[in-house]
Amino acid sequence: MKTIRKSWPIGILTLLLSSTVFAAESENYDAAAGYQATCFACHGTGQAHAPEIGDVIEWEIRSEKGFDTLVQNTINGLNGIMPPRGLCADCTDNQLRAIVEYMLEESK
Repeated sequence: MKTIRKSWPIGILTLLLSSTVFAAESENYDAAAGYQATCFACHGTGQAHAPEIGDVIEWEIRSEKGFDTLVQNTINGLNGIMPPRGLCADCTDNQLRAIVEYMLEESK
């Protein structure tokens, strides 16, 4: 029991430091690079009927569902065509959110 009590402050410190690192990573995340690395294969080419970046009408239609819905569709996948997380298994939810925001901004 004493071992747990001694390691507990270390666990809290680790959690706090990892939260700080995560916040810094999300602020410095390059959504354009994330898009190029994982999303471009479909959203840059129209594969599987994915809306392409710059297709204003297709992105306006999707935007009507709301930003949070678009992010959830990205995280969970959509209609059995878009895979969960858009094939970016190592992207965090916040990074996926940033990529969706980037795609919308580039399609105005």
